Amino acid sequence: MTDRAADQGGPEGPPPGPESPPPVPAPQGAAARRGAPSHRRPRDTFAAIDLGTNNCRLLIARPEGRGGFRVIDAFSRSVRLGEGLTASGALSEAAIDRTLAALKVCAAKIRRAGATYSRAIATEACRSAGNASAFVRRIEAETGLRMEIVAPGEEARLCAQGCAPLTDPDLEDAVVFDIGGGSTELIWLRRTPARAEVRPRMAAWVSVPLGVVSLAERFGGAPLAAADYPAMEAAADAAFAAAMSAGGFAGPERGAPMHLLGTSGTVTTLAGIHLGLPRYDRNRVDGLWMDVADMEGISRTLVRQDFAARAANPCVGADRADLVLPGCAILGAILRRYPCARIRIADRGLREGILLSLMAKAERDRHRARKRGRRTGFANP
Repeated sequence: MTDRAADQGGPEGPPPGPESPPPVPAPQGAAARRGAPSHRRPRDTFAAIDLGTNNCRLLIARPEGRGGFRVIDAFSRSVRLGEGLTASGALSEAAIDRTLAALKVCAAKIRRAGATYSRAIATEACRSAGNASAFVRRIEAETGLRMEIVAPGEEARLCAQGCAPLTDPDLEDAVVFDIGGGSTELIWLRRTPARAEVRPRMAAWVSVPLGVVSLAERFGGAPLAAADYPAMEAAADAAFAAAMSAGGFAGPERGAPMHLLGTSGTVTTLAGIHLGLPRYDRNRVDGLWMDVADMEGISRTLVRQDFAARAANPCVGADRADLVLPGCAILGAILRRYPCARIRIADRGLREGILLSLMAKAERDRHRARKRGRRTGFANP
């Protein structure tokens, strides 16, 4: 994840800014005792790549505490892999070249860090593209990285694992959403009973095949007109209704105590505007609580502005001045389905979920090695 000064961002890519994520907190109490890995002597380095429709993102970390980790390197670049995919059904050569250039940076960083465990995943753009298999083979040939195209359910699981530490321990229900470039994931997390030591579990999930890039391309791409916004909202509502009906996804009962937890460039951008940041700052945004009414007000302001006014905002920038409009339309569809007073902002998700999964695997590997050692009389430390 250097290049750090030039290529940082949220899941869809807020404007460039330094990314120095704080340690991911460890689970507390019984949740820690139930199986969070214990790393008294960190011996492994872990790397996670999330290749989305718009961004290529990397985290490299080492374990810290019980079940937490400290990031030692990070990288994010807007590669626009899904550009033109809606119309053509294939990844373009230009998009492939941009993405390969970013992945070569990732591969070099992983080698430099001496990562012992790594996982690289690709999501909706590669799930949808007819030439994705050939692209994956080219990635391995040119970078040495083994890219895995994950199913929507695995994407939801990893997102939930990465975001779960930010759920309110005093509430049983939270709806996590990740507005990506090509799809939007909704995840219902339940903590029963509502206590800090109880780990939230994924009760249900649904993947809506609509993201900021695919919705923007339905309306001709840049520059998007504010006059198209009501039609964008209608398209988002229709996509959510169809996906939720087909998947049998409902989420918490209307009126049940709950909160929303959003992880995406849309919500992190709106949070940065809410804070009046002169430059996007992940440390100020991740974990922020916002009133839903404030988020809706910022969305309305952005919709009224022209491209130049949106681009001039340091938390939007020219690269996202158009994508923020479909992002707000998708966000509105979610807020209408799950009305609540508060929303928590997460600048974390898939990569953090990958890292935590890899660390759990490393702990299982060490446990198996110790068992083998005891049987042979040569126990590992």
